[in-house]
Amino acid sequence: MTPSAFPRPAPARRDFIRKAGAVATTALLGDLVARGAWAAGSDAPEKKEVKIGFIPLTDCASVVMASVLGIDQKYGVKIIPSKEASWPGVRDKLVNGELDMAHVLWGLVYGVHLGVSGPKKDMAVLMNLNHNGQAITLSKKLADKGAVDAGSLAQLMAKDKREYTFAQTFPTGTHAMWLYYWLASAGINPMKDSKITTVPPPQMVANMRIGNMDGYCVGEPWGHRAVADGIGITAVTTQDIWKDHPEKALGTTAEFAQKNPNTCRAVVAAILEASMWIDASLSNKMKMAETVADKAYVNTSVDVINQRILGRYQNGLGKTWDDPNYMKFYNDGMVGMPYLSDGMWFLTQHKRWGLLKEHPDYLGVAKQINKIDLYKQAATAAKAGIPKDVMRTSRLLDGVVWDGKDPAKYADGFKVKA
Repeated sequence: MTPSAFPRPAPARRDFIRKAGAVATTALLGDLVARGAWAAGSDAPEKKEVKIGFIPLTDCASVVMASVLGIDQKYGVKIIPSKEASWPGVRDKLVNGELDMAHVLWGLVYGVHLGVSGPKKDMAVLMNLNHNGQAITLSKKLADKGAVDAGSLAQLMAKDKREYTFAQTFPTGTHAMWLYYWLASAGINPMKDSKITTVPPPQMVANMRIGNMDGYCVGEPWGHRAVADGIGITAVTTQDIWKDHPEKALGTTAEFAQKNPNTCRAVVAAILEASMWIDASLSNKMKMAETVADKAYVNTSVDVINQRILGRYQNGLGKTWDDPNYMKFYNDGMVGMPYLSDGMWFLTQHKRWGLLKEHPDYLGVAKQINKIDLYKQAATAAKAGIPKDVMRTSRLLDGVVWDGKDPAKYADGFKVKA
């Protein structure tokens, strides 16, 4: 499929989008002024400027829009988005204090906290930034041989004895866990039956183009980019692996959160308002797509971003569909909560794949990392919905239910594991 298959909106339409976004922005800022600043007196942020790292992915949008729309100013902080090249770079800058916070992989935060895949340092998750919106891409060459989903991939790999290479973005991260879970659902052991490599998200498409990998899991827009460029197909979306799964977190060190609680609350409240703004309307989503597509952020065409944030999917094989479980930033308050069970799930998968040698104190670790009380305070300030429970139940694509009640049994119960 060629890029021309995804036409750019007509000039009149683009002008409408820009005007609609400007009107919405003006209305929002007027509302903020009318309501007055929340952060004042003893609630004033300890740090006025907050440097937040991000990787060029669509799901950095709520951090970017909180800054671009000036929502951060209401809460007495100035968010300074800092474009980073790779997840290891984000990890290192968080640990050494070059970044105050980051748009970051859940599993990266948990891994650093436990000393897996990098230096050990106590960490904190302040909020979840988005649900859904990632994908596993297989090369067009594999698709031409009949490998278009997990089952057909397993059949091809069984016949073709060469080494298959799959890429993820960080060893303990979300994309690694989605990729491994999906492969294992078809009986493929990622650790024994394939070669696993780590590649920064913006470099995925270029590496597939030159034949360095057979498949990869990454956040948008780099799944859709492969489809648009005709070099890959979408084998599965991550929301089809786990509907409304946790994805990126707003992460920081435990030390920063302890020393700067007001700053953390202010930033979370601002990002929550930006999340509400994004999810509020089509015009807002389109304005967001135009903003984050800029070279200062994701650096791609608007059309590669806006298709999938609207739930308009094409798999590169002629199939098109409207997906109701596209990338969500707010979803009536369900997205932002840093559920304890979400963090615990990543620990179960780290144990499953041998990243953790022993069972950790699953609930205890999640309670250390996830700043539930701080999140609830920020959500109250932002007038955002707050879920009643800090645990939730989900059924993943293999039919196995995760509810956080017996994590050790869950981790040990998988047939395919390291």
